[in-house]
Amino acid sequence: MSLTAVFLLALMTAIATGLGALPFLFVSGVARRSLGSANALAAGLMLAASAVLLMEGTSAGAWLTAGGALVGAAAVVLAQRVLSQHESLSVGELSGADARRAVLIMGVMTAHSFAEGIGVGVSYGGGDSLGLFVTTAIALQNVPEGLAIALVLVPSGVSVWAAAGWAVVSSLPQPVFALPAYAGVEAFTQALPFGLGFAAGAMVAMALVDLLPEAVEMAGWRRVALIAQGALLAGLAVDVALGL
Repeated sequence: MSLTAVFLLALMTAIATGLGALPFLFVSGVARRSLGSANALAAGLMLAASAVLLMEGTSAGAWLTAGGALVGAAAVVLAQRVLSQHESLSVGELSGADARRAVLIMGVMTAHSFAEGIGVGVSYGGGDSLGLFVTTAIALQNVPEGLAIALVLVPSGVSVWAAAGWAVVSSLPQPVFALPAYAGVEAFTQALPFGLGFAAGAMVAMALVDLLPEAVEMAGWRRVALIAQGALLAGLAVDVALGL
């Protein structure tokens, strides 16, 4: 398959991420309790994605995956501490805590996309059929990941279309990194476990350090636990159905 075809197919996986924001076109307002529920839902989806990434990474290289997870988690904790020192931070329509959370989730999901882009490129190195299967699976998986981003951005005041746009932006590393991964399969295959671990560790830290504590404060721990667990199980079920 040509590099152009690989790029365009990987670009479709990035565009699919924006679809996750579209359900908010049918939601008018978000109460404080509903915002807590949204954070719990986003956290559950991120934990499900993290579990899948860790399983994939461990099968390719357990130590590299573990090292990547530690670095990813540490990076999020460090970023949160740095951002907490900037009370007046503003990003577009957001400011304060909402802006800091937006920066964190965009950073975490973008890091996740680097690993997925490498996975797409490497899969095409194993043949067109394998590559098309992995690309389709990742595109479908990206929809709930886009929803996780929208669940954080839209209730904070970001428009639905802007949230969809940011979701797509967070996935642009997929087509960008799919090309060199396809051209240099061997080298990128060796680095993939660390990237998968990094993305998983970052998402776990984001869920545990930021999203879930905020959700409990807004909606109560019983409601948050139920929603987060349900989202986690649903996310894992989707991955099993996709054969990931």
